[in-house]
Amino acid sequence: MTAHTGSLTKTAPAAESGAKRSLGARLAEGVSGGLLRVFLILVGLFWLVPTIGLLLSSLRDPQDMSASGWWKVFAEPSQLTVDSYQKLLENGDITDSLVNTVLITVPATLLVVVIGALAGYAFAWMEFPGRDWWFLGVVGLLVVPVQVALIPIAELFGKVGIFGSVIGVVLFHVGFGLPFAVFLLRNFFAEIPRELLEAARLDGAGELRLFVRVVMPLGGPAIASLGIFQFLWVWNDMLVALVFSDSGSQPITVALQTQVRQFGNNIDVLAPGAFISMIVPLAVFFAFQRQFVSGVMAGAVK
Repeated sequence: MTAHTGSLTKTAPAAESGAKRSLGARLAEGVSGGLLRVFLILVGLFWLVPTIGLLLSSLRDPQDMSASGWWKVFAEPSQLTVDSYQKLLENGDITDSLVNTVLITVPATLLVVVIGALAGYAFAWMEFPGRDWWFLGVVGLLVVPVQVALIPIAELFGKVGIFGSVIGVVLFHVGFGLPFAVFLLRNFFAEIPRELLEAARLDGAGELRLFVRVVMPLGGPAIASLGIFQFLWVWNDMLVALVFSDSGSQPITVALQTQVRQFGNNIDVLAPGAFISMIVPLAVFFAFQRQFVSGVMAGAVK
């Protein structure tokens, strides 16, 4: 009788607990299962609608775009054509601006990554006078808005003779990209085990070899994340380019803005130009998506 009562005592709380959590458990299973996946797929498709609309618009004639919306392509696939892209390649302003965009974005990204990695390693693992105070100064530069420096740096570049050139735009982007780069990479490099670096030093590795052979491979995710951030910021920038570039050094963002202002109905050039301007950073992001996620999550779990 006692044993039977004891078994009832043991099973009753379990049944009661199951009854209490049954509704929440069912909701959790539904949310974490197929329902959540369907919701995320719908959100992703909704996010892609503007991109798909711009792509289809760039593949239609201006007359068709004026007469109906881009979704009419699904009913009349014969509207699709590549004539707009041919006209885009014949437009010297757009093609030159695409070249300028590459000439600005690639050096600005590489310089920020290289200099930021070197400085981040120095702040993390090298001893020099005032290291912590210098790093606090770098962190303080993160809160300086770009707009504050536009006029003073424009005057400086004018005196030096690089105002209106690609070099001036690149240097501005490098200067304002370095504080974040140093901050991000320094914190990431500081998480590297000291024992690993000491073992490499005992094997005869100098600071440069240690940086190239040990720190850089381990910092790959953070460096990839930084490269994506910098690339997207520089490629999509228009404010800095409007101030520091001229007609011969303007990137694609400024060229498209000029086309809109001067030729408001020139949609056959604007649509494919805008799509190319958008698809390049998207391709870069998706190409390095795995490294980007690893870099963002780095340090969250030890």
